[in-house]
Amino acid sequence: MDALLNLLKRNARTSSAELAVLLGKTEQEVNDEIARLESEGVIKGYSAVIDEQADLNPVTAYIELKVSPKAQSGFDAIARAVGQYEEVENVWLMSGAYDLGVTVKGKTLLDVSLFVSQRLAPLDGILSTATHFVLKKYKDNGVDLNEEIVDERGFVSP
Repeated sequence: MDALLNLLKRNARTSSAELAVLLGKTEQEVNDEIARLESEGVIKGYSAVIDEQADLNPVTAYIELKVSPKAQSGFDAIARAVGQYEEVENVWLMSGAYDLGVTVKGKTLLDVSLFVSQRLAPLDGILSTATHFVLKKYKDNGVDLNEEIVDERGFVSP
């Protein structure tokens, strides 16, 4: 199972036939295993890594949240409330100086700023936020996004 999941994580578009060869199984065994993993909720979904140039929401922000956990549900209720927003891509419980780590996407810096100040920060239980805007991605979901550009011009000195 781990080998199959690692292959799918690297490239979810790998065909069942290719996966079967790589895993030493039949195509039917691979299809059955994928169907089982999907039905059990181990595989939650599939996504594409999209180049920033083509991305419809080019601004990404990482937000640190300090929160006051709820008496009965701890951090879970606040994490679920934060995760309900369309702009929110990820919500993680963190160790260290803050409690929740959140990634948000928006069309502009202003859109993300307004989302944080008007919708996220006022949520019950949010004590403080710290927003960090992503300036450039070098690697995303295990995919190297930057082809090395080699400067073939020679060095000229006077």
